[in-house]
Amino acid sequence: MKSDIKRSVCPYDCPDACGLLVEVVDGQAVKVMGDPEHSFTKGTLCPKMLHYERTVHSPQRLTQPLLRVGEKGTGKFKPISWDEGIKVISERWKGIITQYGAEAILPYSYAGTMGAVQRNCGEGFFHRMGASRLARTICASSKGYGWAAVMGGTLAPHPEEVGTSDFILIWSSNVLATNIHLIQYIQEAKKRGATVWLVDTYENPTAHLVDKVVLVRPGTDGALALGIMHILVREGWIAQEFLEKYVQGFEQLRTDVLPDYPPAKVSQITGIDVKLLEEMAERYVKAHAPFIVLGSGLCRYGNGAMTVRTITCLPALVGAWEKPGGGLLASISTSMVFHTHRVTREDFMQEPTRVVNMNQLGYALTELSNPPIMSMYVYHSNPAIVAPDQTMILKGLMRENLFTVVHERFMTDTARYADIILPATSSLEHADIYRAYGHYGIQKASPVIPPIGEAKSNWEVFQLLAQAMGFEEEFFQRTTDELINQMINPPAPWLKSIDMAKLQAGRPVELSLPENYKTTYLTPSGKIELYNPKDVEPLPTYIEPYGDDAPFYLMSTPSVYALNSSFNERPDLLRKREAAFLQMNPKDAETKELLEGQEVSAFNERGEVQFILKLTDTVPQGVVVAEGLFSSEAMPGDRTVNTLTSQRLTDRAEGSTLYDVKVDVRLWKV
Repeated sequence: MKSDIKRSVCPYDCPDACGLLVEVVDGQAVKVMGDPEHSFTKGTLCPKMLHYERTVHSPQRLTQPLLRVGEKGTGKFKPISWDEGIKVISERWKGIITQYGAEAILPYSYAGTMGAVQRNCGEGFFHRMGASRLARTICASSKGYGWAAVMGGTLAPHPEEVGTSDFILIWSSNVLATNIHLIQYIQEAKKRGATVWLVDTYENPTAHLVDKVVLVRPGTDGALALGIMHILVREGWIAQEFLEKYVQGFEQLRTDVLPDYPPAKVSQITGIDVKLLEEMAERYVKAHAPFIVLGSGLCRYGNGAMTVRTITCLPALVGAWEKPGGGLLASISTSMVFHTHRVTREDFMQEPTRVVNMNQLGYALTELSNPPIMSMYVYHSNPAIVAPDQTMILKGLMRENLFTVVHERFMTDTARYADIILPATSSLEHADIYRAYGHYGIQKASPVIPPIGEAKSNWEVFQLLAQAMGFEEEFFQRTTDELINQMINPPAPWLKSIDMAKLQAGRPVELSLPENYKTTYLTPSGKIELYNPKDVEPLPTYIEPYGDDAPFYLMSTPSVYALNSSFNERPDLLRKREAAFLQMNPKDAETKELLEGQEVSAFNERGEVQFILKLTDTVPQGVVVAEGLFSSEAMPGDRTVNTLTSQRLTDRAEGSTLYDVKVDVRLWKV
């Protein structure tokens, strides 16, 4: 048997977009390894991707189109041909469009694949149709807003800057689960003598890598940042020359906002002792090059955008941006490197259509009218598990008059409610091009194995649907490789900095950064805008989170062995997760008369979810933690954690408030 090593890219929603080396024997992937040529990931993979071949060749893969024959939600289907499936879909859609208009059809997708073509190509199809549009804001739109409110389009620092910092704040991030390759730079900094602190709502698994953990009351991180800035100003610990040269609005912040956040008040809001606040501020300012690694958890509260905006102000006060190893890394945007509009094709819209927020899918499926949603097409997403307010979503999916099509690799919870299921390819079976949001690398990938069974890529399916719907635009005749080439040719200015032949060959390449980019501020004023005159709130401040009338904040956090609802198909990874635990502080359990290992329920006004109780001192009182999203089959009961989350949106950018939820806990009674 001949063995070939072929290059590919990890397609999942992670900052790293790892380079892969795939060993292929007789058309089957037998081993997946990290690519040592990748400048950021350097040949290492996370536990989820070490055996990606087990996902690709899982016996649970869907290999042919399926038509529902049982009641919705029961998972009873019969095989059909692709021709039959496409015919049924197109005829149903044509009937819906005639009766209700095209806006009665809703696409639902997010980040099951991060490839620029396969992720985005459906938008061109649905724009041509005139369907409702989806506001894809479930992850971190408020985080992006908060950064941009201060820094505009300024380039984020290169992640290697972390390695030369002497004081690192990992703020609201479990990097072991969500940004594992950044750890190499954190460890490099520690070898040079750096101190690393973690700021979070509980001692997440990354706590083992740091020197100190600061536990902040959920949703109050913005007050913590303002308290630190108050101390910096009070003590005269500010970089006056940097502020005068590069910053707009420091005087307004100092006089109009910071006096309202003395340490005693901030301690009361955040739950952090005054002495620790003072130490944190002193450590931050006395470091030569302080660096903040800013995660996304804190942006998923009702005050998420303002919280990110406030923390983003911190480096300016101490002049961290002009120091090698100093600054703040929230997310890296390289969107301007590809001509993505050539795939999304906004020009196909005859007029702007209705926008439905993906965080309010439950409302859209059960309450929306003029027209109601009569069909939903789900691809590379699993809203029955990942979207908030699960009870309302399932109520909508159970509607007999809702025609649901799901394009998937596995029988997910969402697929069980479909009328038609179409089998999807994995990333090893189709072409695409990738950019990261945790580093400045890009990479093109070709198929390394044939499609499993009758699986088809997103683009192949949209081409079939376009033909069946009578869309005659030449766009729908192009191959995936042609779409990739149109996205990178002619090269955007930034893309001209790389070796195009190397990119076309499928090898990882890195975009170059301009000289002095850390002190080149792409804002309207050309400065860091602590005062932003274009925002309704010109200055950063503290806004209380929503909360609920219940005693415990619920943190539904990432797991090292899962990624949203992905990898639930892997028995080896499920075994490592053991069970759907609800972590609770022993003192809270004692008050509730609950014991380790008991079946308990977390509940609020939106529903009730069953867990196995796990007692740990790593979770503070008043907080409970559920790590990772399980399928309903892997839960002790019939509901998952997003039964408890809310469809409420963030203060700006209409993001999710998945962490801004409170629950009570009691013994599960059969």
